[in-house]
Amino acid sequence: NITANITATSTVDTSIVGSYTVSYNVADAAGNNASVLVRIVNVLDTESPVITLVGTSPVSVNQGATYTDAGAIAADNVDGNITANILTNNTVNTAVAGTYTVTYNVTDSQGNAAAEATRTVNVLDTQAPVITLNGPTTINISQGDNYSDASATATDNLDGNITANIITTNTVNTTTAGTYTVTYNVTDTAGNTATPVVRTVNVLDTEAPVITLTGTSPVSVNQGATYTDANA
Repeated sequence: NITANITATSTVDTSIVGSYTVSYNVADAAGNNASVLVRIVNVLDTESPVITLVGTSPVSVNQGATYTDAGAIAADNVDGNITANILTNNTVNTAVAGTYTVTYNVTDSQGNAAAEATRTVNVLDTQAPVITLNGPTTINISQGDNYSDASATATDNLDGNITANIITTNTVNTTTAGTYTVTYNVTDTAGNTATPVVRTVNVLDTEAPVITLTGTSPVSVNQGATYTDANA
């Protein structure tokens, strides 16, 4: 047994992926050399590639606008630049306000998958709510009558029914004839303000005028004399 005399020559460098050899040689006491034996050692790539976002996250875009994603880049310790291999899943729908994600995945030639990268895209609600009057836009009432406003309703594309949030400004004074307004305003949770809606209320003068005599009645005048009326 001359195992102790074996000379091993190794080229293995585990810091670098690749195929290496370990060679074994030995000679006996008579100087006879054994046939060299070679072991192949494959240093495998187990390092995942890295994905880096281009641009920022989160990103905000107005509802209805066009969203162009900035993408990402991918680098691998062995394969180098593998950006072209990135698989992107983009769920952004700018027609509908909300929060969306764009995800990026890539795998290197050895099957090592990168940690998924994600971009958050906020599609901002820019659509104003709509106010609808209950009843007519112009109302006529008699002076002195009670006025009960029919109010209005408000709907928003995201918030739904926001009638309860309407702010009403009512200037109507039925004790005085004139033209008055009732104004309705509302704002959704995104800060979009509806176009104000106005109802006109005409308080009509229904009180008859009063005539007061000047002088007395009856009045006596002599026959043939000139009568000058005191008027009213």
